[in-house]
Amino acid sequence: MGEISMNETVAITTLGCKANQFDSEMMRTSLERSGFEVISFPQWADIHIVNTCTVTHRADYQSRQLIRRARRLSPSSLIVVTGCYAQAYPEDVQGVEGVGVILGNGEKASIADILRDPLDRSHAMVKVSDIDKERKIREADIDRSCRYTRALLKIQDGCNASCAYCIIPRARGRSRSLDPLRVIHQLQRLEKSGFKEVVMTGIHLGIYGADLFPPSSLVELCNKMETIPAPQRIRLSSIEPGDFCPKLIQSIASSSRVCHHLHIPMQSGDDDILRRMNRNYDGTFFADLVQTLIHRIPDLNIGVDVIVGFPGEGEKQFRKTYELLEKSDIGYLHVFPFSTRRGTAAYEFPHQVDSVSKKRRCESLRALGKRKRAAFQRRFLGRELEVLVEGKRDKLTGRLKGYSGNYIPVLIEGEDDLANQEIRVLATDLDDGRVLGRVVGDT
Repeated sequence: MGEISMNETVAITTLGCKANQFDSEMMRTSLERSGFEVISFPQWADIHIVNTCTVTHRADYQSRQLIRRARRLSPSSLIVVTGCYAQAYPEDVQGVEGVGVILGNGEKASIADILRDPLDRSHAMVKVSDIDKERKIREADIDRSCRYTRALLKIQDGCNASCAYCIIPRARGRSRSLDPLRVIHQLQRLEKSGFKEVVMTGIHLGIYGADLFPPSSLVELCNKMETIPAPQRIRLSSIEPGDFCPKLIQSIASSSRVCHHLHIPMQSGDDDILRRMNRNYDGTFFADLVQTLIHRIPDLNIGVDVIVGFPGEGEKQFRKTYELLEKSDIGYLHVFPFSTRRGTAAYEFPHQVDSVSKKRRCESLRALGKRKRAAFQRRFLGRELEVLVEGKRDKLTGRLKGYSGNYIPVLIEGEDDLANQEIRVLATDLDDGRVLGRVVGDT
């Protein structure tokens, strides 16, 4: 009953982090190689796959909304739900009407085999294994050179930390890393496929390699990348403050490939809140780290994650966070209101912050982030930037768009054949969080 044919269409939609986006591309590749036709969402499809996120309550809500949207698009289709929400709270997903298959994160790599088998559609099939037993990262050969300029490469998954607010270890399991030789192989393959930039991603990227035998590290990997054929830009995704050892800073500073752009989760600038969060640093450490990075790496753009309204955060604690960020030489902020997660230490913490205060504090930090972004970008007006042009034009202006190595969004006039080319651009003006530029040599 319910056997899937090989020519059926599949639409995949994704919420969440770059690791989840990579997982969706892994599933797409596997399904296409097994004879399925993968089409874009939203449109009618025989099978809809919703790759969910559960980092906040809002992510859960958005996941449920996507499931319902897929069902409205294709009422008779098979709805497959996977990702972190499905892994952490499969019983919640079962309660969403229309779900046919629920797969954990560990089952993503086998999705083509699962969908090839006959399915009983009279009730939801649940295949969610114990993610803590996963000891190897799932590798996939992904080729999207015809569709994207920037490739994702997941080299690490899982997390060994125990931050009081975070459900991700329950959803992703223990830290596990891709063998350095396999990373090098993937980089060389992506370079041959025409990619000019690769984003190295993971859940806890800074501890890459510690689980391997023999152990490796992000430092060793960055140094090795300097000696091989690889895409000209390597961008590192989020790295925890405590993972920046002097050797890693030196490796990034001296690299000809690693982009001068780092994203660092600070979460709070108040020492008491950081202790309650079970973070392994204080506000002074973070401020000193930013200054060290800026001193060692010219034109570095630092993005920062902040959680607002963690239990016990009063106005005094919030002001410490605000003032630390205001004084720090950072480029932009990602601001998140605290969200309770079942299964985390903070779920039943006392002194919860009311929603009105959280909203007001978020608005205050987002306004600061907007000023920080503009101030950072203004530093580059009248200067030349190396910009990697993307394949799609900006919808509002019709201009070509791209990013500098230090992650400044740039809009330029030009022909479509500039796509996937790194070009020199003179930054001339600012426009709502983006830089306007002129191709050097144009009149």
